[in-house]
Amino acid sequence: MCGIAGLFHLDTPKPVDPLRIERMCDALVHRGPDGGGVWIAPGVGLGHRRLSIIDVAGSPQPMASVDGRAMLVFNGEIYNYRELRAELRALGATFRTDGDSEVILAAWQQWGRDCLSRLHGMFAFALYDLTERTLLLARDRFGVKPLFYVPLSDGSLAFASELKGLLAHPLLRREIDPLAVEDYLAWGYVPDHRSILAGVHKLPAGHSLLLRAGAPLPGPVQWWDLSFAERLRGKPADLEAELLHLLRQAVSSRMVADVPLGAFLSGGVDSSSVVALMAEASATPVRTCSIGFDVGALDETGYADRVARQFGTHHQARTVSPDDFEHADDLVGMFDEPFADASALPTWRVCQLARETVTVALSGDGADEAFGGYRRQRFHHHEERLRGLLPAGVRTGLFGTLGALYPKADWAPRPLRAKTTLLALAEPGEAAYARALAINDPAARDRLFSEGFLRLRGDYRAEQPLIAMMQGASARSGLDRAHYADLRFWLPGDILTKVDRTSMAVSLEAREPLLDHRLVEFAAGLPEALRVRGGQGKWLMKAAMRRYLPDDILFRPKQGFVTPISAWFRGPLAGAARAIAGSAPLARTGWFDTARLGIIAEAHIAGQRDHGRLLWQLMMLDRSLDRLGIT
Repeated sequence: MCGIAGLFHLDTPKPVDPLRIERMCDALVHRGPDGGGVWIAPGVGLGHRRLSIIDVAGSPQPMASVDGRAMLVFNGEIYNYRELRAELRALGATFRTDGDSEVILAAWQQWGRDCLSRLHGMFAFALYDLTERTLLLARDRFGVKPLFYVPLSDGSLAFASELKGLLAHPLLRREIDPLAVEDYLAWGYVPDHRSILAGVHKLPAGHSLLLRAGAPLPGPVQWWDLSFAERLRGKPADLEAELLHLLRQAVSSRMVADVPLGAFLSGGVDSSSVVALMAEASATPVRTCSIGFDVGALDETGYADRVARQFGTHHQARTVSPDDFEHADDLVGMFDEPFADASALPTWRVCQLARETVTVALSGDGADEAFGGYRRQRFHHHEERLRGLLPAGVRTGLFGTLGALYPKADWAPRPLRAKTTLLALAEPGEAAYARALAINDPAARDRLFSEGFLRLRGDYRAEQPLIAMMQGASARSGLDRAHYADLRFWLPGDILTKVDRTSMAVSLEAREPLLDHRLVEFAAGLPEALRVRGGQGKWLMKAAMRRYLPDDILFRPKQGFVTPISAWFRGPLAGAARAIAGSAPLARTGWFDTARLGIIAEAHIAGQRDHGRLLWQLMMLDRSLDRLGIT
């Protein structure tokens, strides 16, 4: 895993200062502590920071093609590079190294932009063709690896693996995009269609950008998308066998490394499945690690220990206090943009633990999004059936009225919290799912913002891009569209961003075998009953893994990393909660109704309401603004 950065002049081939590229790369040294390099030519400069994983001594970057006509900086892993190397050799290509980087160069020279569909893996790269004077920026199918870019006032385009690489360039304008603030208050992160800084872009997952000297800046082109248009046919037993084959293939392909390799093990279905298949494929014990908490209700280490014993892994566990509030500023430094998923703290902790013994760790991320592991997906599936029974006009009047009258009861047992369900049934499916994903719905956000900010935001609402994405999906049902939203919006914006930044902060490469695109494409073709059945998600996956894992691992309620943020804001962070409405940078922006923020903070501190998640959101935004120099 690595960090990349560079500059490309679109209009005239102006000289590029190598020291400028070096400074951009220095900001990314945590992504690549093992070495670095810079290459410049008229109008272009490429920089690289390397974390050595494959061909440790033989694949320095920036890397030139054998004929010297192309240069590459690459972040990621190509898991089928050996097969591609053999195919390219048969077509006449020659190679000087044993790594995957040179395969990308040869694939570009053989197939051009079409080479992207042949690459299986996680990647973000920049490839400059000296003959064509073009720069190709590309990002993998799911957005496992990040890539930011921005046009600058001198006519150049700057790119980097993280926003901090761009922040090292003196021409970058540090002006907040107000629509990103609307997005962040809705989702708790800034989604990939926007950046916190105006003018900065994220290359979307499954897209590429081909820049040509002397030509205007083009828009990104999508080279891959996920389709739910076709359903797989066959007996459940046959589909189960095919799924197991794909799972084994995905895990074994990600076990290739020339450095120590292990796995995160929480004791849940997904990480336990990965460890089981790693143990099956490995001739030596698998290294695993898990984090436990000193609060019994939050601790899952007993399940992880059982799985570790069952498969004879070299298991490392550590119990930590969930009171890691003093590390909030560390998170701000990792993410650059405001990021409010509090599970980033324990994720960082487990990455720290893994890095003590390994350089690569496999995770279980992706299965919930692809196979129906989230409760919201199952609820949406049932709600869509109800929507199909009543005309839209009847639903809107009936359920909208009932939802408005029903009291909000977050304190009540889950079956009595009907207000959200009633309001969801009154809406179209896409809007309802956007409501389910959002932390703060439109009305709640409107109450937080000042009148000045509401005028600045205009008619835009954070849900609009997600609703449009779901409506444009190649899908056959509401459940399909929910999967699509999770895989194309939520996953790259929240989950993969969290894992990338926290793992790279400690120079650890995280790999996601359950996001192998062949596996996800198979899941997209499954009949709905093989994804969700009898209140259970991931039905076929659990059936396939029953030969490896006991039922109390496969069917126990899902539990993620939990951070007690509500308690923090009634204790050690009470002062921070009050500052949000007073002297903090956030209060000085004029975006928020500070009187309202003060009421929210005091009600939470007094125990009258639980606003912990919102206060964490606001605090992380405040500290991000401070770090960006927005005061």
